[in-house]
Amino acid sequence: MLYTKTPIEEAVYIAGGQTALAKKVGVTQGAVWKWVRGLKKISPVNAVAISNAVGGVVKPYELRPDIPSVFPHPDNQPCTEKHT
Repeated sequence: MLYTKTPIEEAVYIAGGQTALAKKVGVTQGAVWKWVRGLKKISPVNAVAISNAVGGVVKPYELRPDIPSVFPHPDNQPCTEKHT
């Protein structure tokens, strides 16, 4: 079975770890840990900051597919993208 990273896991990987992503986004490492574990939702502001921190590889609509009115999928389709 192939494991696919969640969008936040992919962002952490690209940034070089939770601490590195936290510094780039301006939050604590603990906040990133909560996002990765699904204990706290990423705010829309932080979704944009995360996307910017990883050069747009992970998109805000991937991080928050539950709010398409804020971050619509470019094809007007539900987000089903997975990162490997």
